[in-house]
Amino acid sequence: MDTRFPTSKRSERGATAVQLLVILVPVAMALIGFAVDLGIIYSIKGELKSAASAAAIAAAQRLIGTDASAGAATAAAQATTNNYYFGGFPIGQTNGTLISTVSDPGLFATLADAMASANQTGGAQARHVRINITGQTKLLFWSFMPLLTDRNIGVAATAVAGISAPLCMACGIEPMAVAAIDSSDATDFGLIPGTKYSFAYLCTGTPQPPLLPGASQAMNYVLLNRLDPNAVVFPDESSQAFRDAAGGVPGNTDSGQACFRVNNTETIWLNAAVNQCNTNQVAAVVTNALCGLDARFESTPTAACSGIAGIDDLATIYPPDTDLNDYDAFTDYAGDGRRIVTIPIVDTVSGGAPMTVLGFRQFLLIPAQGSTALNPADSFGRFVAMYAGSVAPVKQGRLDGCQISAGPGKVVIHQ
Repeated sequence: MDTRFPTSKRSERGATAVQLLVILVPVAMALIGFAVDLGIIYSIKGELKSAASAAAIAAAQRLIGTDASAGAATAAAQATTNNYYFGGFPIGQTNGTLISTVSDPGLFATLADAMASANQTGGAQARHVRINITGQTKLLFWSFMPLLTDRNIGVAATAVAGISAPLCMACGIEPMAVAAIDSSDATDFGLIPGTKYSFAYLCTGTPQPPLLPGASQAMNYVLLNRLDPNAVVFPDESSQAFRDAAGGVPGNTDSGQACFRVNNTETIWLNAAVNQCNTNQVAAVVTNALCGLDARFESTPTAACSGIAGIDDLATIYPPDTDLNDYDAFTDYAGDGRRIVTIPIVDTVSGGAPMTVLGFRQFLLIPAQGSTALNPADSFGRFVAMYAGSVAPVKQGRLDGCQISAGPGKVVIHQ
């Protein structure tokens, strides 16, 4: 007996298969098209997000507590986005079909305001920055759907970056320590914002070093030990002291060499001995460090710096600040931050006993009166610096490991 389906049944199954194919093929194509277009959208959003994050970080790094910070942050953000491309063109430009726009950075005093995009502020108070970037891209498959009238679709990206909470460990800062005037003052350790201090290298006996012109209070300091015995590049002690003071502690894989931590004890740089005040002469390594500070003002080393190993090469590495003027208010300073030094505040400065780090604070180096630079040849190792507080971000550091309520932070991305 023939058990095969009748011809009419086979025809019905074939017709059903064709109908299903007619229905499923467009659905499958639509799903494939949706996946492709969705992938394009996510890829474009990722590009815009990368640009926004980089611009926000670059802008936040320029927030140093001055009135000029707003303009510097805007310029840094624009310069950064110019290095990112959208549709084959730098972000912010257009090819006539696809358009991308970058808003000026929004500056905010608090993270909450930055996240909510509310209560924008000026440069001196700004601690956080918000970047918004938008772009249009063409849909490939879904643009042919009859419900869509425009093949372009808008994509937006936002990033928020700012200065973090106070650091417990600060890296890349200057190895010069001063003693707290009032250790119970968690905000300023007894230092007075806007006051110009006459820094002099610690010495014993009398007469104590006189104040430099322009300063109103005396401040003793010492060099903390950051000599790297394993250094390969510029290993000489004189060049290391210069580099430490010219640009902060050089990069090092050993955090104990590159960083300072609150509550840790530190000792004086071995060859930066404390002399009798009446000798009118600081150790050579102290002069080397002063030459490093002076590099923030001028690119040509003075005669006092001629003994530093490799000084001709070193002098080309560290650019001078863009603003060499004297100021009575820190907010008036319009430079790029090269003159801001971040130094450990210790319980007491000593030529022999260990010193405990209480925190980190910042000063603005002031040129010698009648000059646009420092005097590295000063026999007392003196220079003038204005106390600024905790205004500028530190290059790197950690937030954990201590309990402090004030101090400089580092730039972090929040969104």
